[in-house]
Amino acid sequence: MTYSEIFILGWNLNAMMFVVNLSLVFFVFRNKNPKELEKESRTLQKLKMEFDNYYPNRKYETMISYAIPFTAFLRISFKLIEMISFFSKNKGTHIYDFMIYKYQTDINKIKK
Repeated sequence: MTYSEIFILGWNLNAMMFVVNLSLVFFVFRNKNPKELEKESRTLQKLKMEFDNYYPNRKYETMISYAIPFTAFLRISFKLIEMISFFSKNKGTHIYDFMIYKYQTDINKIKK
């Protein structure tokens, strides 16, 4: 396998994870009503603004991770495993609960 084939495989895996992320978003949007989504969005927006104060370059890190082969694949795979373990430990929770948990734990880590 040549280096170019390895790079192409890595970018294809990154693209696959991008599609997995988008399908997860569409699944959540389809299963919620607009009023619920708006309320959850406001709460998440406040947490994201605080998170962005501590990690101002996070969006650039994400964009760069999709450009480097295998990076987004590994990063998103880890997040999916983390999400699945969160759901298995906390029955009856949703992605919204996981996002709140994740933002709050990341914010609390930096505050300590």
